[in-house]
Amino acid sequence: MRLLIVTQAVDKNDPILGFFVRWITEIAARCEFVHVICLKEGLHDLPGNVRVHSLGKEGGRSRVKYLFRFFLYIYALRREYDSVFVHMNPEYVALGGMLWRLWRKKVVLWFIHRRVSFSLRIAYHLAHAVCTATERSINIRGAKILALGHGIDTKLYAHERSPAPRSILFLGRLDPIKRADVFVDALNELYSRGIACTADIYGSPSAGYTDEAGGLKRSIASLAQKNVLTMHESIPHAQTPSVYASHAIFVNLTPPGSFDKTILEACASGCVVIAANDALAGLLPEALQTDGTKERTTSALEAALALSEEERQRIGAQNRMYVEEIHSLPKLVGKLVGIFR
Repeated sequence: MRLLIVTQAVDKNDPILGFFVRWITEIAARCEFVHVICLKEGLHDLPGNVRVHSLGKEGGRSRVKYLFRFFLYIYALRREYDSVFVHMNPEYVALGGMLWRLWRKKVVLWFIHRRVSFSLRIAYHLAHAVCTATERSINIRGAKILALGHGIDTKLYAHERSPAPRSILFLGRLDPIKRADVFVDALNELYSRGIACTADIYGSPSAGYTDEAGGLKRSIASLAQKNVLTMHESIPHAQTPSVYASHAIFVNLTPPGSFDKTILEACASGCVVIAANDALAGLLPEALQTDGTKERTTSALEAALALSEEERQRIGAQNRMYVEEIHSLPKLVGKLVGIFR
């Protein structure tokens, strides 16, 4: 099978999309050849049967240049691929879908987001399948929607764990939807009650949210002075396994409807997880679930901090097994390759 992949970035050091290099590697192991068109190319160590074509964002912004190169690549390479896999950008299906259909290419879109854009609606009609992690991971319904699991590289997160027993991690973009401010409020409440813990926030804001992130940094000043909370910039994806492994508890407050993969990375690392996502209702103990409010988040944190070492290890092992059975990368890629063929 010969495949064309279209994605935003091929860069191991990208804090958000660095994981996708492993996806490409795993897919390429089951293909004769893979062409990858990306908006930006960075550091990677892909196998010999993969060739990367950048649209040039690393050299500066130019929408005209991106569009010209995109159509140039899909046309020039059209005899070298049989199927197309577009990752998280329905715009590319909207742009190239008619041509790919005309050339009899199988078109598959991967998409996880609550937003239903005009380009997503067009892409749904042009694609042969729209794949997502779970039924709750996308807000359109139809016969083309296929829930396949999240695709977590569990080997990457099989680190030996050495967490401080009362350490808490919040990792992700510092955008309003992540509700890091609620996490900080909950930590303040714990401190006021005399409940001891240490916490770290890893993340940077997306473009357009720098003011909110600045406000968050100011709000943590008192906790930082008391050595309760430390704030860090975002880190390359390859560095996240050791960060998960050094924390006992992971918190994610993203609202239901967007199944954040950091939740599953933390599960694969063996962390005790607190989340606001109802997709995990059957996995997480009720005491560790939150609705994203300060009150429920504080309560969940208090419950997690009260766990014995034996209970933490049992929950961590259960979380890791869940990811291996349902959301592992090899299982996802096997399902994708079946669809391409």
